[in-house]
Amino acid sequence: MFTRLQLVTLAVFAAVSAVRADLPADCARDYTVRLMDTCDKISANLNVSTYQLALVNPQIDAGCDNLGEGEPLCLGITGQDCTTNYVIQSGDNCALIAQNSNIDVSVLHANNPNVNSDCSNIYPGEVLCTANSTIPYTS
Repeated sequence: MFTRLQLVTLAVFAAVSAVRADLPADCARDYTVRLMDTCDKISANLNVSTYQLALVNPQIDAGCDNLGEGEPLCLGITGQDCTTNYVIQSGDNCALIAQNSNIDVSVLHANNPNVNSDCSNIYPGEVLCTANSTIPYTS
């Protein structure tokens, strides 16, 4: 019948397939949450803005304190996936980030609608999309 290795392979395939089934069909990139992960850590390590991560994973709460080990996350939707990002450092502001990223401040704001107009709500460790064109995000 089946060898032990074949059964283990089938079980792993079934588990991976089940995880992938929880993601949007048009998910461009995915990730499985690990112990001690935070949204900012995932965003910084996997090149996805904090806003985009929250947008494509509506199950994540506002404080990002409900991540569970083994939970599948979508990192970006095909055609709406910003992979040019910047991790906020202490002392950063929108004008400086835009200048250093060689983009207009209006594009920075369009790609990060979570950032208010005076940029006073950014914080060190947050990850912003710094693409040079507007990402057509849809919710």
